[in-house]
Amino acid sequence: MTQQQALKNSEADAQVATGIQGLDEVLNGGLTANRIYLVEGSPGSGKTTLGLQFLLEGARRGQKALYITLSETAAELKSVGASHGWSLDELAIHELVSEDGLEPEAEQSVLHPSEVELGETVNDVMNKVRSIQPDRVVFDSLSEMRLLSQNALRYRRQVLALKQFLVNKGCTVLLLDDKTSEPGDLQLHSICHGVISLDQVLQEYGSERRRLRIAKMRGIDFRRGMHDFDLGHGGITVYPRLIAAEHHRAFSNKAASTGVAELDTLLGGGLVPGTNTLLIGPSGVGKTTTNTRCVLTALERGEKAVYFLFDETLATMLTRSKLLGMNLEPHIESGRLTIQQIDPAEMTPGQFSSRLRIAVEQHGVTMVVIDSLNAYLQSMPGQRYLLLQMHELLSYLNQQGVTTLIALGQHGLIGNVESEIDLSYLSDSIILFRFFESTGKVLSAISVLKSRTSAHERTVREFQVGVNGVQVGAPLSDFEGVLAGLPKYSGDVPLLDPQVRAE
Repeated sequence: MTQQQALKNSEADAQVATGIQGLDEVLNGGLTANRIYLVEGSPGSGKTTLGLQFLLEGARRGQKALYITLSETAAELKSVGASHGWSLDELAIHELVSEDGLEPEAEQSVLHPSEVELGETVNDVMNKVRSIQPDRVVFDSLSEMRLLSQNALRYRRQVLALKQFLVNKGCTVLLLDDKTSEPGDLQLHSICHGVISLDQVLQEYGSERRRLRIAKMRGIDFRRGMHDFDLGHGGITVYPRLIAAEHHRAFSNKAASTGVAELDTLLGGGLVPGTNTLLIGPSGVGKTTTNTRCVLTALERGEKAVYFLFDETLATMLTRSKLLGMNLEPHIESGRLTIQQIDPAEMTPGQFSSRLRIAVEQHGVTMVVIDSLNAYLQSMPGQRYLLLQMHELLSYLNQQGVTTLIALGQHGLIGNVESEIDLSYLSDSIILFRFFESTGKVLSAISVLKSRTSAHERTVREFQVGVNGVQVGAPLSDFEGVLAGLPKYSGDVPLLDPQVRAE
């Protein structure tokens, strides 16, 4: 045994970083060294890219890396690398079937007889490994080996032989497989130390969704479940599934003002850090403007905020806010406010969670706005999963001491209005907006229906958006049926609209 091999064997229990952002977090540090792993997925799911990133990370760490290919040429692999901005010059690429193997005089070693071809292929792999003595190996792909083996018994024996040989040589190996075996065939799963499964989900509209799952991993307490990942320029980025229970920190829970004294009174003192508030009402009633007022007040206190904008464009929001006396541009320029315009057709829930975590943990954000939940719903496969996702997101933000505002639009404008989903049980506070008609005019009302942190006011007040921003009037004590949209008026309570007061 050489000194290098002895050193490799002594490090057998060490963890090997994959070089893939997010995947090492899912694996709690990386792969166990000197083991053999299966990476399975349909064609186009990202297996080759994952394998190249794994080898390039090894090369970056001064390790020898070998890519053995039966399915792609070296030129094709280099083209894949170039598409991501990578140079593969530091990798050893070995083609098991070259142009020489396709010459007429070499015909007996292409596919017939299969015993000769399979034996030559396995011997070629072993000779190359002995020659290079790599630390990391990617074998692409097992589907070709399966065809050469002709039957399941020979195939399993050859894979076991390769496993024994490569592990004894101190290699950490990824075997790529395109799932062409019979459904339910788990032979490879039982042979390999771990299994990484890549999945593509096609949607009727928008880009496909890619997900990753650790189906098996011996000796590692990995993060279970499906994890979204993105395959783009620069390779694969994995977005680990958010687990709120893993994130806690101490914070002050002293209520802070919204910037509108009457709204603070309705809320029982203001917005409390570590809580989330649901602003619910029909389209156009003033939910976004109220969010903007709360964010601007927090920024003026010296806090940092991030605004996830799903429904309208950034330019429209900034222009409207400025017309209402709430100029956000200086805070954007100073870096205290970040407004991210989100396309729900292109962003997965995992990507959104990742952006949110970066804002909170790396940029020190203490206020988060999601506007609106209706558009975010379109990025989820179903209502049940949205509620589970939002439960984790809101629990995480609450445990980080973040003040969260969520807008939820309702169907209908006047009278009976409905919501796509019921998020009330997840919300710490609920602010309800309604349109109502009075003296021939459409007015707006606001009320706080729920607060887990304070004894909130249970009145219904008039609400108005104008050049002075957000205004909240006195309790509408002389009205009945305001929240139903068809009120009855019997009294002389003044309204915010001077024309209405004159009448």
